[in-house]
Amino acid sequence: MLPHLLSTSYWRGVLVVMAMNVMIAMALNLVLGHAGQLHLGQAGFVAVGAYVSTILIKSHGWNFWMAGLSATLAAGLLGLALAAFAVRLRGHYLGIASLGFAIIVHQSIANWESVTEGMRGIYGIAPPPSISLPGLGEIGFASPVNLFYLVAGVAVLIYLLLSAVLHSPAGEALAAVREDEISAASLGIDSRIWKAFAFALGSAIAGLAGCFYPVYVGTLVPDAFTVVESFTMLAMVIVGGMGTRIGPVLGAVVLTLLPELFREFGQLRLIIYGAALTLVVLFMPGGLVQVWQLLAVRWRRPVPAQETAAAPHLAGGTEASR
Repeated sequence: MLPHLLSTSYWRGVLVVMAMNVMIAMALNLVLGHAGQLHLGQAGFVAVGAYVSTILIKSHGWNFWMAGLSATLAAGLLGLALAAFAVRLRGHYLGIASLGFAIIVHQSIANWESVTEGMRGIYGIAPPPSISLPGLGEIGFASPVNLFYLVAGVAVLIYLLLSAVLHSPAGEALAAVREDEISAASLGIDSRIWKAFAFALGSAIAGLAGCFYPVYVGTLVPDAFTVVESFTMLAMVIVGGMGTRIGPVLGAVVLTLLPELFREFGQLRLIIYGAALTLVVLFMPGGLVQVWQLLAVRWRRPVPAQETAAAPHLAGGTEASR
């Protein structure tokens, strides 16, 4: 109901960006939180999705839906290519390698002017074409309200997909790799396969989210995919709760709203924003999910002392109490 409660187009646009960030954070959490791989290059895969889909639409006349599918596959294949290094690297070495990948992608789109238009950018990008649904008629996505429902709907489907994966034996294998690769190998789990799986799926989802960015903004420039954006995406996962399903969703929502709420403070908002992130990392390492769990414990009704004293007699003695 938020698009109807927020009457201004500005805040409706913030909701669209929020839905994209939710997808990006969930994709990064699959690699970082569930597979235990330090990934600092998420912005590179978002850029691949955005540029591949836009180039196919603008230069080759593809339909948005087919271009988006192709861009998603392209990002997933690049994720597999990065996984070739991931299976040989661990910890901060993998983080540096993934960060280098993001820098390579940014420099490529900034300097490959014959294809990407470089720093001049690509302009005049149209919204997704209208679709017809039984009972609803033709739905156009030039409206930020309809575009929000489209992106948010895809985000919900991605959430359900990842939940199904994490509840399956694949999720157990990823958890084993995250906790201890040597112990996982002793159980017959090939960490190389599951690392590649996590990178490929996470990269494909990030590329899918990137497809929606240019059709919403209408322009595409390399500065939207700098290394700083990768760290912002990392912060969404950490602040929300790394390794949980709902945590990245909460982190993306909060870190999309905070800069907008602090915008009236001008440049001071960057200091407030940074201080808030620092406090969360220091005092709430489990993120917003940890805060919710602590509040849930505090809200539980304490057991009265007389009930505790009477419990052994009602249960049948001290052995039952133990």
